Order: sequence, then structure tokens, then C-alpha cells
Amino acid sequence: MKKVYLWFVVFAIVLIGVNVFSVTTIKFMNFSSSGGNEKYLEEWKKIFEKQNPDIKVEIETVGYGDYFTKLATVIAGGNAPDVYELNYENFTTYSSKGILYNLDPLINNAKVNTSIINSNALEAFQSNGVQYGFPYSFSTVVLIYNKDLFDRAGVSYPTDSWKWEDVLNAAQKIRDLDPMIFGIYQPITFNELYKMVQQNNGSFLNQDGTRFTFNTPENIETLQYMVDRVLKYNVMPTDAQLAGIGDWDLFMSGRLGMIITGSWAFPTFKENVDFDWDITVEPGNKKKATHFFSNGLVISKDTNNPEAAFKWLSFLSTSKEVAESRVKVNWELPVALYPDIIELYKSDFPPKNKDAVFDSLNYLVTPPKLEEFQKIADIVDKHLEAARYGVKSPKQALDDAQAELERTITLKK
Repeated sequence: MKKVYLWFVVFAIVLIGVNVFSVTTIKFMNFSSSGGNEKYLEEWKKIFEKQNPDIKVEIETVGYGDYFTKLATVIAGGNAPDVYELNYENFTTYSSKGILYNLDPLINNAKVNTSIINSNALEAFQSNGVQYGFPYSFSTVVLIYNKDLFDRAGVSYPTDSWKWEDVLNAAQKIRDLDPMIFGIYQPITFNELYKMVQQNNGSFLNQDGTRFTFNTPENIETLQYMVDRVLKYNVMPTDAQLAGIGDWDLFMSGRLGMIITGSWAFPTFKENVDFDWDITVEPGNKKKATHFFSNGLVISKDTNNPEAAFKWLSFLSTSKEVAESRVKVNWELPVALYPDIIELYKSDFPPKNKDAVFDSLNYLVTPPKLEEFQKIADIVDKHLEAARYGVKSPKQALDDAQAELERTITLKK
């Protein structure tokens, strides 16, 4: 009798709980949900696990300041999470170490529709033609402008056809309105310089990526333009004129005509600005080039469950549920460009011209794929700061940056 009963129990378990013995657990480590977005990630997890009852996800969220230190520690200890988040700036460092899973076979086997992802964003997480990651979220940088100040200065609003000279002319007229009003703010940093030199047909590297080219005439001309807006025309405030006020605060106070910043500023500006404002694609010079910032998702090469890990990764990147949730809660932008989700995003304004966010993707540039990216950026920023304060000429600053990089950084093909 006991034997029959045991067989009945086993049979019942098989019928009503077949997944009891086949649930796969994957670990996911991330930084972007820290600071208040954890609850949305938990909601996405519930949706995913309902759709995939044979997979359970363990989420670990670490603040950005500690994230990469902890990630490096767990990887070195042989305990890498199955799926983890990388920002684009660190992607090359990890992909070059051979510790990421090649997603191409998984994409083919799972028949994931990657066409829903912006092709430039998808390509950003490739290395040597291999897809090692999917973009998770993205932001573009645009020109945000104060319509009220433009009206007062008698200047037409910026358009997609504007160039550097148009920006400078408008900034000068706005600056003339009042000693406490400035025309534009745009940081003089490595990130801004690498974008603007491309607007001027410049580059930081030669064609095959084996030599730095920081002090070319195109790059010197670019930095000269950036520095002149502070030191020559003073349409951009010095640190003393900012008096400790941040660039966003200056804009929100109504004392700044234009600001070059990311689409992540929209929720803050919408809540705190009481004047009319809008956006346009950032002006270029010889051509357009716009910033693209993205966080990506990768799979550890040592994972024991690549198929389950890929299901979670592709869900976060391409699912409509996640895309819609991101838009509704203003948590960056989804990379899955569903037409109705895009329209939902555009319907929430200001800014009114949200087409500019997506139009900017047509001109996006990404940082050089360099293993020692942060070290290179730190070296260059040091010399750019000297140019911004007038301690060095733009030419001297870039000559010095070039020399220091050649001494300290070895570029790999």
C-alpha cells in the first residue's frame, strides 16, 4: 500500500509541478536600478518569471560608485553573475579580456528579433564583428534652449540646420541681454571633445587605431572654438561666474540660453522650469555628430545556463513590457523602438520636439574602443582643464596630451 501511495505522490508531482525539478536560477548584477528604480526592475522580473516559469532570477543591485570594483572582485573569484550590466565606456575593457559570452549563436537559436533595436545601438556592443552584448537603455545628447531668452534677444529658434557659427551668434546676442545671463553651457571635457572633433572632421586616432592624433589642426581648431566661448566671448560662464551653481541650475533659473546635455534632463526640467523651452539636434560644423550613451547587458563566458541567461537579457532589452514601463516612469529610454511606445514617449512634453532625440541617433558617435579608456580620458581632461583656464593655449594643451599619451599608453590593433 505504501509503495502505491509513493508512486501516486510522484505521479501527482509530475502532473502539477513538473518544473519543481527543472527550475534554473540565474544571477543578475546591475547598477542602473540603484537610487530608486529597484522596484521597476522587480516588476520586470515578475513578468519575466511568469512568462518563463522554469527560470528564476536573483537580482543584485550595486551603486555605480562601487559597482565595477565589486564586479571585478566576483569575476576574479570565479563567481561572475550569469548576466551583468556594463556601460559602453567599460564594454571594450571587458570584451577584450575574453570573459564575455558570444551571443551570436544564442541570437540565431532563439530567433530574437534584433531589428527592433536601433542598429547603431546594437553595433555599439560588438567587438570584432561579434555580438557580446545587447543595449539595455540609451540616451542621446541634444541642444536644449530657453525660448523666452531667444524671444527677448530677437533670435530665431535653433533648427537642425544650425552650425557652430549659428550657436555662437545666438549665444552672443543672448549674453548681451544682461550681465547675469549667458548664452550657452557645454563642458570642456574628453567626452565633449571627442564628439566635437568629429563634428569638425577630426579624430583622436589614426585610421587603423594604432596612433593617437590629438594635436591635429582639426582638433586644435575645435578646442579653440570651445575655449573661446569662455575666455574670448564669455558666452559661457567661467567657474567664478557660475559661483558654485551647476549648469542645470543655471538653465532652470532662466539665466542660460542654451545647454548641451542629455535627454535624461527632461524630467527634471519639466518639473522645475517655468519658462518655455524645447530641443533640437545638436549643431555640428563640417558635419553632425551627436553623443550616444548606453548601458548594455552581457553574459559571463563561464555561465552554466547560457540559454536561460539569454532569455533574461533579451527580455530586458527587447520586450515591449520593459520598453513601455521605461517610458512611463522616465527611466532612461528603451532600446526597443516599438512605434506605439515611441509615440507614447513623444506625447509627454515638454520638450515638444522629441523627434530630435531619435533624429540624433542618425548622427551618433561612440567613444573610441580603447582598453584603457578611463586612463586616457583622465590624462586628456587634465590638459583640457589647463586650456579652459587659459593656463595653456589649445594647441599647447593638445600637444602635451598627445606627448603624455604616447609615453604612457600602448595602443593595440
